[in-house]
Amino acid sequence: MASSREAGARSRSEGQATVASTTTTRIHDCPSAQPDMAGARPFGVLAGSVDAVRIAFFKRDAMQNFDWRQRFGTPEATQVFRFAARCEKSACGHYDDAADKCSLASRVATALPPVTDALPPCLIRPSCRWHAEQGSAVCLRCPQVTTMIPAGQGPLQSIAAPTEPHTDEVLLR
Repeated sequence: MASSREAGARSRSEGQATVASTTTTRIHDCPSAQPDMAGARPFGVLAGSVDAVRIAFFKRDAMQNFDWRQRFGTPEATQVFRFAARCEKSACGHYDDAADKCSLASRVATALPPVTDALPPCLIRPSCRWHAEQGSAVCLRCPQVTTMIPAGQGPLQSIAAPTEPHTDEVLLR
């Protein structure tokens, strides 16, 4: 009996590709997380003006020696930082279980205008749910998204509202 290595070599030599089938569940990060979520970490700081808030994204080692929880470990930390944490899927009011996608990411990608012409530097892009589902289009809009939106009426308020109320007894984020 031939080993799998020999069989694979034989398949390639016969012009056939052999592909190993693996099933993996990808863990995605939410780029609109709360600071109290498991594994929460800041990936940008709020900048700009009251009328045009923008996220200044951190470089890889910017937070290396800074314990943000010690100084900003409260829900108000979202007034200073933008956080990422593991996507909580159906525990979040923005998650569409039927589509297995984040409805907030879709609304950001389609309803907000781009605020940059090039992809901003982003530490979480490789694991970001929004990027995985919406591609680069959402990244061009992401710098204007803040986790806690000031009171009032505007495009961010209407986009941030979950499309359907969650009926489960879970904490909505």
